[in-house]
Amino acid sequence: MERRDLLKMIAAATGVAFVGAEAWAAGGASSAASEASVDFSAKDVQLLDDIAETILPATQTPGAKAAGCGAVMATFIRDCYEPAQQQLVKAGLVDIRALAKHQFNNDFLALTAAQKLTLLQALDTASKNASSGAAGNSSLSDSKRKQRDGAPHYFVLLKQLSIFTFFTSKVGGTQVLRYQAVPGHYNGDLPYKKGDRAWATGG
Repeated sequence: MERRDLLKMIAAATGVAFVGAEAWAAGGASSAASEASVDFSAKDVQLLDDIAETILPATQTPGAKAAGCGAVMATFIRDCYEPAQQQLVKAGLVDIRALAKHQFNNDFLALTAAQKLTLLQALDTASKNASSGAAGNSSLSDSKRKQRDGAPHYFVLLKQLSIFTFFTSKVGGTQVLRYQAVPGHYNGDLPYKKGDRAWATGG
């Protein structure tokens, strides 16, 4: 999958251009991000892993956990997000923990797969309502959550990062997408039938 195709897919899935793409494309952290990087505990990374796995679960192919998405997401947030975006994600993780406790009386990491999915689907709806200007249901997330005017909902960032880190991983690129190592022979007319997986690279 080419970089521009991945970015288009992320934008289509979340309704927002990929946040942090400029720093990623430049190959390094922005000065603002490097000066004000947030810290992620092992529990935070585990939570990021579980969120990504709920969005991209293992089926007949590996899921986000198998790709180690949580650790990569934490690194991307530190290296490519501006301070306000970093704090938005950190506040979002606190919010998700609080929602799990409120709705299911348990830590998010201890929820069943179905409970995790229910919680994140509600946040996905809330994030779409927020981006469209519709009034969200205050029971879906902490009404006291701080969010800058014009900033995307924190779940948008988490969803974008889950998709990005998975499909740029070795697992996502070789075991989920169809893969052919480069260099290789050129074939400009590859057969395709409806339902075939997309190519990670072209032969």
